[in-house]
Amino acid sequence: MAELVTVALMGMRLIVFGLALGLTLISFQAYSKQRTEQLQYAFIGFAFISMGVALTSLGTQIDEFVRLFGIVETVPFIVGFSMLYLSLYR
Repeated sequence: MAELVTVALMGMRLIVFGLALGLTLISFQAYSKQRTEQLQYAFIGFAFISMGVALTSLGTQIDEFVRLFGIVETVPFIVGFSMLYLSLYR
């Protein structure tokens, strides 16, 4: 039973990562068509959020340095959401 839960969790994490990459790709395509400052910030924000999702997925695989890695994996989310905030209010 525990193995099934582990496999399901890994699958869901892959889906979240795929969705994050999809948003990044869509925002890059929008930025390529219209090079506005707002779309640039949105693209950069989604790219950092995708990086944060990837690091979060990797973080569960690493037992050592868990607390330090927790700090490292949070930074891309802070930058990503800050960039999205800038894209909306700039």
